[in-house]
Amino acid sequence: MRTTLDIPEELISEAMELTRIQTKTDLIKTALQNLIQKERIKDLKNYFGKVNLEIDLDTIRKRR
Repeated sequence: MRTTLDIPEELISEAMELTRIQTKTDLIKTALQNLIQKERIKDLKNYFGKVNLEIDLDTIRKRR
């Protein structure tokens, strides 16, 4: 999908330099993938302490 974006050139240049990514397209793809991953992790952290992970294998085996 083609999209026109107005992104400061300094921001693009610094990001490309730091990541050693050669193309703007690959840079934007990587940035979006990292953003999505970060948000998914943040959503998972909301479950911390809310899921009971105490599993008794003997009880599970007796269910069969």
